[in-house]
Amino acid sequence: MSKKVTDMTEELVTPILEELKLELVDIEFKKEGKNWYLRVFIDDEDGVDIEDCGTVSEKLSEKLDELDPIQQAYFLEVSSPGAERPLKKEKDVQRAIGKNVYITTYEPIHGEKAFEGKLVHFDGETLTVAVRVKTRTNEIELPYEKVASARLAVVF
Repeated sequence: MSKKVTDMTEELVTPILEELKLELVDIEFKKEGKNWYLRVFIDDEDGVDIEDCGTVSEKLSEKLDELDPIQQAYFLEVSSPGAERPLKKEKDVQRAIGKNVYITTYEPIHGEKAFEGKLVHFDGETLTVAVRVKTRTNEIELPYEKVASARLAVVF
């Protein structure tokens, strides 16, 4: 059911975001405690603000109320993906070149399943990540099809 709701929400929100020149990052529909939440994460190259989120929320809420496709009660939340934005699509990964990332893989590569470092290169098939190990930096190549999740990483 979650997949059906997120797919339907994507169909409804895409024209709204195109009109506002914003980008869809992710959609979640999940139960937390006794409540259901429909979360829509949006972004822009310059970032999004509370007004952007409010506008998308109002327009999407109107569409959802009009069609009433979700049976149970839920809370709609529209927000920025935050500083540790997920990298869901190839274009997200491409834009992250030169930035710090955190990547997990489906199976171990060089004995590890989690990698954090600077994304140096991405050619559509392989990600090259400069990972710091103590005082050395090693470049590790990760096959894109083995990436389970990827996100920007905040470094302190």
